[in-house]
Amino acid sequence: MAPPEHPTPTAPSEHSQPPPPAVAKGKGKKKDDDDLSEEDQALKDQLDLYVLRSQDADPGVQKLALESMRQEIRSATSSMTSVPKPLKFLRPHYGTLKSYFETMPESELKKYMADILSVLALTMSIEGERESLKYRLLGSEGDIGSWGHEYVRNLAGEIAQEFQKRQDDDLPIDALMELVQQIISFHMKHNAEPEAVDLLMEVEDLDLLVEHVDTTNYKRACLYLTSSSKYLPAPDDMLALDIAYTIYMKFGDLASALRIALQLEKPMQYVKQVYTSTDDFLLKKQFSYIIARHGLAMEIDDEIAADDNDKEVLQEIVNNTKLSEGYLTLARDIEVMEPKSPEDIYKVHLIDGRGASSSLDSARQNLAATFVNAFVNAGFGQDKLMTAPSDSSSSGSSGNWLFKNKEHGKASAAASLGMILLWDTDSGLAQLDKYLHSNDTHVVAGALLGIGIVTCGVKNDCDPALAILMEYIGKDDSNIRIGAILGLGIAYAGSQKEELKMHLSAVLGDSQSPLEVLVFSAIALGLVFVGSCNEEIAQSIIFALMERSEAELAEPIIRLLPVALGLLYLGKQESVEATAEVSKTFDEKIGKYCDVTLMSLAYAGTGNVLKVQKLLGICSQHLEKGETHQGPAVLGIALIAMAEELGAEMAVRSLERLLQYGEQNIRRAVPLALGILCISNPKVNVMDTLSRLSHDADADVSMAAIISLGLIGAGTNNARIAGMLRNLSSYYYKEAAHLFCVRIAQGLVHLGKGLLTLSPYHSDRFLLSP
Repeated sequence: MAPPEHPTPTAPSEHSQPPPPAVAKGKGKKKDDDDLSEEDQALKDQLDLYVLRSQDADPGVQKLALESMRQEIRSATSSMTSVPKPLKFLRPHYGTLKSYFETMPESELKKYMADILSVLALTMSIEGERESLKYRLLGSEGDIGSWGHEYVRNLAGEIAQEFQKRQDDDLPIDALMELVQQIISFHMKHNAEPEAVDLLMEVEDLDLLVEHVDTTNYKRACLYLTSSSKYLPAPDDMLALDIAYTIYMKFGDLASALRIALQLEKPMQYVKQVYTSTDDFLLKKQFSYIIARHGLAMEIDDEIAADDNDKEVLQEIVNNTKLSEGYLTLARDIEVMEPKSPEDIYKVHLIDGRGASSSLDSARQNLAATFVNAFVNAGFGQDKLMTAPSDSSSSGSSGNWLFKNKEHGKASAAASLGMILLWDTDSGLAQLDKYLHSNDTHVVAGALLGIGIVTCGVKNDCDPALAILMEYIGKDDSNIRIGAILGLGIAYAGSQKEELKMHLSAVLGDSQSPLEVLVFSAIALGLVFVGSCNEEIAQSIIFALMERSEAELAEPIIRLLPVALGLLYLGKQESVEATAEVSKTFDEKIGKYCDVTLMSLAYAGTGNVLKVQKLLGICSQHLEKGETHQGPAVLGIALIAMAEELGAEMAVRSLERLLQYGEQNIRRAVPLALGILCISNPKVNVMDTLSRLSHDADADVSMAAIISLGLIGAGTNNARIAGMLRNLSSYYYKEAAHLFCVRIAQGLVHLGKGLLTLSPYHSDRFLLSP
């Protein structure tokens, strides 16, 4: 390419740039005036003259000069990277004009001059002086936008700084707020909603937004509000959501308003308001589906629907009564009703070389098959192991499969029936009933758990699960009691049923209860009252923890008590602080563990950066005594950071560091943390990390990595993960424990034949269902 020619002064174009400074000639001296094109030179002389005339004694001459200067500045166009010419040529005169301005008498002209100085300050003033704003406040009240976008943006930045200063010094802010009004209306007219919102957040007056939004821009404004609420500290985050709710209600976008109502602290009154704002029955049905998906326990009353039939229809939707029906309709439409057997998932024929398993039935392999079968056929109501018609000659009848398992395996097999018949309460309870009359305590315990699983998330006015399970809570056999207690916890998760509080607290407070029964009743309470901050239950769990002996506190199962306590405060942030203070008084074996668990759960799904930093700090300590609280700290990072994409990506990077530098107990938790962070969301980089860890020298790390591969692929049918797991099953064919984990992971990946998800987020990853 030929070198570009220097523009000759003889042919100026409209936007011709002045040539590069004369330094290039090797002189090193300032650019001479004769380097300018004729046109630029003329403009410069013109402006110099205006500056001179604007200091003339005659007001008429002054006015004309200022008018002309203003005209030049406004009509100047510039490329994106350079300063407009008039501003450039006026630069040397900025000081002169400033000092002359001080001597001018109060008049319209002085305001005129202030306007021009305000614009000049855009490029001339010293950083932090806020001169642009100072002269704007002294200038005329005129239209702010006519000076252009860059000027308005600069003013907004200076207002934010000035506001902070005036707040600190208790000075009046009325003049500033008038300017803010003008800037906001300018931004809202020019598609700059995010900048308007940012400015209002800086001056702590988000309410102004409601007046300035209109039908064309309210969606963008609300989208920015809701997205930024994830990054704001409390209570600003709730305020931003509150304003978004008000705006959505103002423009009748009720479904969006409802999503925000569910995100707010006291959802019920807002939810009611959304329902009562419309008479459209189809809309109300839509709201009910959103609520049902979120899992909010809600009674439809006369205010919401006056007609009894309507009320019944809405209540059925909220109660998820028709969930099974809808799910099966979908399955028929996409033709996946055919039940799958575990062999269809393992695809042994695709693995070359080693026989994937011996032909002998081993109890552990059968147990794995039970789980895989339950996960894959979840909710379809039919499978090839448990519900296959019992044929006298066939070996696949349910009774036979049940007894191909040992002890706890039988419990799992009976409970797996609950998973296969998920949400279908009528037929589910009927099929599980026969197992309740078994002489084998494990089978009964499994059936009780199965009843809980079948009715999970589905509410029924006659509470069949409560009626059946209550009878078994006081039985002598621990297994049966645990089955019934956990069944209740799962069946009524999130419903905050008072009856259960009474019965389960009684088990928790009973000093005769075996440790396991006690722990599971606490977990069940945590599930039923999830996120309710219920003081009474918190007290009873704390007492249960305090009364344990040294030996009992050393048991691993005791760690579920802090988890149960944390569930009560799930996602409720500061509300946990009082309880966290109490946990500091616990025995040192469990105190720190409890503290970290409570913090992780209370801030789960909030994306709170400060808490993530705190947990990373805990992970960086090198511990001497065998303390266990770093594991939950690692999981806590994942729970908190899963709220939004950016935080999740950063957390993945932090977890990579922990893998490289962390102690062994931290490394064991990292794969699980990655699994939680990307649950049902198979990101390639996470998949590769887990694939690497699944061959780790430490058995615990590799097993956790295998399970986590199942978690990140849960319900996605991801072919790449399925392939990895098949290869792992041949790699670990001699290791029973590892093979078991591989099977479980394979079952998770094909969860519900790819129709179910484990992700707690719904409606565009905006809402977290507790």
